[in-house]
Amino acid sequence: MNPKKEPGSSYLGTLGAPTLPQWLNGPMPQGFPWGNRTAGGTNPYDDFPDTGVTRYYNWEISNQTISPDGVPVSGIVVNGQFPGPTIEANWGDWVEVTVTNNLPDEGTTLHWHGLLLKGMQWMDGVPSIEQCPIPPSQGSNTFTYRFQAEMYGTSWWHSHYSAQYAGGAAGPIVVHGPNHVNYDMDLGPVLMADWYHQPYEVLIEEVLRPNNSGIIPPSNNNLINGKNNYPCNQTTLSCTPNSGVSQFRFQSGKSMRLRLVNHGAEAGQKFSIDNHSFQVIANDFVPIVPYNTDNIVLGVGQRADIIVNGTGKPTDAVWMRALGCGTSDGISSEALAAVYYENAGNTTIPATSNPTGETCSPVALSAGSETPYYPIAAGDPSTTISVNIAQHSNGTHLLWYMNNSSFRGDYNSPTLLEAKVGNLTFAPERNVYNTGSNSSVRMIWYNHVEGEPHPMHLHGHNIFVLATGFGEYDGHIDGDPSNPTRRDVAMLAGAQDANTPSYLVTQWNQDNPGAWPFHCHIAWHISTGFLVQVLERPDDVLNLNIPSTFAQTCRDWAAWTNTHVPDEIDSGL
Repeated sequence: MNPKKEPGSSYLGTLGAPTLPQWLNGPMPQGFPWGNRTAGGTNPYDDFPDTGVTRYYNWEISNQTISPDGVPVSGIVVNGQFPGPTIEANWGDWVEVTVTNNLPDEGTTLHWHGLLLKGMQWMDGVPSIEQCPIPPSQGSNTFTYRFQAEMYGTSWWHSHYSAQYAGGAAGPIVVHGPNHVNYDMDLGPVLMADWYHQPYEVLIEEVLRPNNSGIIPPSNNNLINGKNNYPCNQTTLSCTPNSGVSQFRFQSGKSMRLRLVNHGAEAGQKFSIDNHSFQVIANDFVPIVPYNTDNIVLGVGQRADIIVNGTGKPTDAVWMRALGCGTSDGISSEALAAVYYENAGNTTIPATSNPTGETCSPVALSAGSETPYYPIAAGDPSTTISVNIAQHSNGTHLLWYMNNSSFRGDYNSPTLLEAKVGNLTFAPERNVYNTGSNSSVRMIWYNHVEGEPHPMHLHGHNIFVLATGFGEYDGHIDGDPSNPTRRDVAMLAGAQDANTPSYLVTQWNQDNPGAWPFHCHIAWHISTGFLVQVLERPDDVLNLNIPSTFAQTCRDWAAWTNTHVPDEIDSGL
């Protein structure tokens, strides 16, 4: 089963990967690092701790040939690892990540998915919206992000420059916090992603090929923690057979936490473990009322924390599965990982089968109980915005349009920095929605395009997910209006037909002044313009204390672009 650590990979998915503690720094005589805050008794948006502790990371981003499935491809790695390093902190800790861009000819930024960044809005890491890219030029290619882990649970970080994360620039975030369900062991992140045998730049060029009919690149494989085998007889590319799958060690009679993340480019991920059911305890950064199931489907960017009971015998070996629910070439759309109980040999090939089936329906992407453990009512919104989504050609390229405008960023003029100096006039293609000083905003998305569902992500907030359906939204709220679903990625279905759009009703409280992207998290869709910006409380943006390093990075980027032409063929994101 090839359990060794491979070049270009990380220790995730190896039997040498450590289990995670309940919190960092071991036992504390004064109690938990987050004090007496609990999952059910603390509003995490109003009352989060400040431990005064800083976790430091130093990262170098570079190109490297990697072979996650035995087929070499030019990828983007962080500190030579794919998946990238894990950020681990306690709730209320500070995190400082110093990033050096060693890519030869392109900028980069890093985004901390799902963190709200209150009081640190400028650290969100989106080029053209909160910052200029970190240039690749020596002497000015280093930038330090500093932010607080003010949410707890499981998430991921990734590059937000073009589709770099589809090439490998991504990794997990684990923030230890209060538990509302007991368990014995934390086995850490389980990252799931579709994978491609071409560099991300080639894929972007294909997406933006003139007169493309809307076909997006089919993935070639699916990965769990950066690993899977590939049938080498199905390709003319260089290929190493049986390159190895990820491995996990279960213990009989123990309960184990797994932290599921879909960090892929396009496909939803259907997760299951043969002969096992599990309890879902959190979606995104939101603890939920637990429910039991034998599979779960996550859209791109979504996470789920689960508890699996070790019901197998000490000698058992079973398959863990991640089935890609997206556009695949059909050769290898399911990732396998080997689960070994304590006395099973790590060269054993599991012989179990998949009782949940080899298909996944888009409906499953929003199925299941998602009742937040800490209840918060949405209330009536102060204002409502409708966004109509369409896809059509601009004459040469097929783009996504929101209210007849397709997004394109300006790397040299980030929205937040413009708003900070009082400039609130933006080009139409920036898709800026100034929501003013309203206390809450309801945004209704109408999708007029048939096809796959869209994972919709709002930065800077957990959104209330109030309703989904088809046709004209009639004002109803699905489920309990006193405690609707909250998460940072919600699924928007494809249109029912050419005349019947789908809708997704989202709402958020305007408690975080800034410029926040709201976009589809399918890499190929955001690259073709599927994004709006929410300019929240611009009067308060004027008072943000944005560090001078942001202006300096813009000067460095401008200096580099004076002598180099960035290959910005997509929206920039």
